[in-house]
This record gives sequence, structure tokens and C-alpha cells, in this order.
Amino acid sequence: MAQIAYRKRFGDRKEGRLVRSIAPLYKFMPYVMRERSDSCNQYADSIDVAAAEAFFRKQRAAGYKGMGMLHLFLAAYIRAVAFRPGLNRFIAGQKIYARNKIIIVMAVKRSLSSDSSETTIKLEFSPHDTIFDVYRILNEKVDEIKANDGDNGTEKAAASFGKLPGLFFKFAILMLRLLDYFDLLPQSLLDVSPFHGSMIITDMGSLGINPIYHHIYNFGNLPVFLSFGAKRKEIELNAEGQVEEHKYVDFKLVLDERTVDGFYYASALKYIKYFLLNPQDLELPPEKVEDDIF
Repeated sequence: MAQIAYRKRFGDRKEGRLVRSIAPLYKFMPYVMRERSDSCNQYADSIDVAAAEAFFRKQRAAGYKGMGMLHLFLAAYIRAVAFRPGLNRFIAGQKIYARNKIIIVMAVKRSLSSDSSETTIKLEFSPHDTIFDVYRILNEKVDEIKANDGDNGTEKAAASFGKLPGLFFKFAILMLRLLDYFDLLPQSLLDVSPFHGSMIITDMGSLGINPIYHHIYNFGNLPVFLSFGAKRKEIELNAEGQVEEHKYVDFKLVLDERTVDGFYYASALKYIKYFLLNPQDLELPPEKVEDDIF
């Protein structure tokens, strides 16, 4: 992700490098607010989807079948990370790290039926990715899951732990927490863990309901949960006093406030909203990708 060469140093982790130059107050915060459940900020907003719908119609006609709001939210978030890389930090072992990659976690049903099984997928992106890269990576992974009736890596790991008796299961989770604290979890577990990543996203619109404020997990290091809902219509008056119908999509985020300050989050959220309203700007890679501080 970084534009400059960086060698791993003592104190870095498998998933990211220690942010060493932050103000002392921010080094202090993870020791005061030890859990993510102590550290959640909530944010809600909505976007007029007129520009997005016109963009989707154009891209579907060009062969990008099924391109929709999920692709747009992912692409907008990834582009915001390109300009505000602190959005991709995480807390582990009560320290702040800059993540090496953009890892998105999401739940996928193998089919839209009440008895269909649900699984979790992890998607790896680059800050240079366009909305077309997002479309390809996401759709390839979803198609792979839907074509495979067997368990994926996440489900196999969960099944292995689930075979343990309750007391041993509890002890195993405590051991995993301890190993994670000291960065001793094997890479094979990190690769399938739905609790380790840049962001987890849920499309409530596919269920036809409004978004929710979803908690972020104390286990692992996911710092952001994004939820967006179904389209809704509003009747409004324009500047000339004429009645117009507008469509909106609401979205909500739960954020770990220990990673960056409020001003930084506000700036990053403005980028996300800008790209949601201007999807054409996601067709090309960013001219420059910013590096997080060292």
C-alpha cells in the first residue's frame, strides 16, 4: 500500500506497522478504553442516488451486469483510504497500527432464501483500485462461494472450535485472545478470521430494510462497521417551489474512535460521501495515494 519502501521493524505486526509518531494522548487512549465496545462512535447519513442510478445504468449497458450500491460503497470507502490512510488503522495489543492492506469482510448468503446458509468472505483491495476492480474482485468471490456447497476456510475453522466442549471452547477463545494480543496468531487463522480486517460491511438494502448501527467486535481488530439500507423515496420542493421526487439510501457507520481524531474522521467521511455522489470519479485510479504517518 505504501508508496515508499518500508522494512518491518520490531514492534510491527503481521497485518501492519506500528504508528510511532502519533501524539502521546493517542498512545494513552487504548489503555483507557481497552475494548472496542468502550470506543464506538456512531455516524449516520444519506445520499441522493440519482447520479448513482444513472451511472449504474450506463455501466450495466456496457456489460457490468448487476453493478449496484454495494460496489459503490466499497469503491468509495477504498478511495477514501487512498486519501485518508488513517481510516485503515487498527488497535491491537493496545497500540495503534497502520494496516498493510485493505481487507473488507462481509457476509454472503449462498442464495436468497430463508433456509440458505450464510458464510463470511474476506476481500483484499488496493487503494489504487477503481470501481471496476471492485466489481471484478467482489463478483469473482461471490460466484466462487455460491458455486461451492462446501464450507470455506472461515466455516472450517469455526467448525473445528465448535467441536470442543463448552469449557474448553471458552479456554480456547481466551488463548486466541492472548495470542492475538502478542501477534502470535498464525497467518492461516488471520486469513480466514472474520474479526480481522479494515472494515465489515452489510447490505441491508438487499433485505429490503433500513440500515442498523451494528456493533464492532471486541475480539480481533476490525475498526469499522458500515451498514446501508434500501432505497426510499422523498417528496420535496425544489428551489423554484416545484414538487420533486427523490430517492435516497441511508447508511450508518460504527467507528473505533481510538485510531484517529474527530477532525480526521470527518474529513474521511466527506470523501466517502463525495464519491458516493460522484461515482464517475471512481472509474480511474487516484493520481496519488497518500501514506499513513510513521
